Amino acid sequence: MLSSYADLAPSDGLLTHVRVAVNKDDVLAASTVRIIPTTFSDAAAKVALSDAQRNLLAAVVDRSVCVGLSDRFHVAAPGEAADLSVHAAVTYIGLTDARVAAASRAMAIGASVAEGVYLPNNLIPIPTPRIPVGMGGLAVEAEALDHNGHQAAAMVWARGADAFTSKPKVSIEGDAYDLAKAFGDDFSRLLVTGASPFKQLPHLPSANTIKTMFGAAPKETACDAFGRGPGVAGLVGDAIGLPPEWTDKGAVPPGAPSTTQAQQQSQQ
Repeated sequence: MLSSYADLAPSDGLLTHVRVAVNKDDVLAASTVRIIPTTFSDAAAKVALSDAQRNLLAAVVDRSVCVGLSDRFHVAAPGEAADLSVHAAVTYIGLTDARVAAASRAMAIGASVAEGVYLPNNLIPIPTPRIPVGMGGLAVEAEALDHNGHQAAAMVWARGADAFTSKPKVSIEGDAYDLAKAFGDDFSRLLVTGASPFKQLPHLPSANTIKTMFGAAPKETACDAFGRGPGVAGLVGDAIGLPPEWTDKGAVPPGAPSTTQAQQQSQQ
């Protein structure tokens, strides 16, 4: 799915398998970026998801990349000139077993209730591991091209859900949805810093990222095309394991006004 794989080198994280290529000077010299909507490889397109579920997954990839890039770049609107063009392609989707996810969620809730009854003064919650069966995964390839179509940065990224850090959602795309956000964070970090995110110290989310997490308007207007984050409803949904499509409306349909435009029209 990439224009070149020649310079990719391993840069694995603790849970993530990654290969990265980056021309640091070219990336750090850029100040504007255009995001081309995420596509799917032939294999990923054949996975048993509905069109709505697949479109939501693509929107989450683009939204997360866009919000992350906003920390340093101006994100160009369609037709506007940009130093770099960014495109991601989903190459693998591992589906979540929704029934096992529901059992994991029920087990965690039961453990929390028991903890409150038998350990009422406990200040540190006792984590409940997820049932390590039927967990999903995601693989994505992405690159940034300069004006001449030369590759300035690229990433091949793959990760599966795990029993300790992944929150189960009662939906077949639940794990892939969460992992799409993780990919977007890692790839945008590559372009913001010009270095592999797995070769850096952990960083706190920016104020812009925190605001958009709660459903606020993105720093860059162009990011609105990929839909607003589900905000508090999404946080509550995550906590109780709701399917992501129940709280996340996804990208703005082609031709429809963005959230910002709709708000401006209503004010007029």
